[in-house]
Amino acid sequence: GHPGAMRHLLHPGREQLALPAVLYALSDPTRLEIVRRLAGEGEMACGTFDLATTKATLSHHFKVLRETGLIHTRVEGVYRYNSLRKQDLDARFPGLLKAVLKAADQS
Repeated sequence: GHPGAMRHLLHPGREQLALPAVLYALSDPTRLEIVRRLAGEGEMACGTFDLATTKATLSHHFKVLRETGLIHTRVEGVYRYNSLRKQDLDARFPGLLKAVLKAADQS
């Protein structure tokens, strides 16, 4: 790719968020943990999750979460900051995120 390609990551619009895709993204325990942490802590840099997985696998998880509209990734220099698209998710699927996070906390 060309330089600068990484700066413009694709994020679906609110109206493009699809329930099956969102549920699929949340079905993976690692991705669910990422969402849980972002819900609790706000924006986090990619390298700060310290999850038991390879960098490549983690990158894939972030990509799935971003492309399904669960998270927003902001690129600043060499860093990537992720945040949960809570307002978009709540507007599109009222109560879903809350229910999922509640269930995740109980498991």
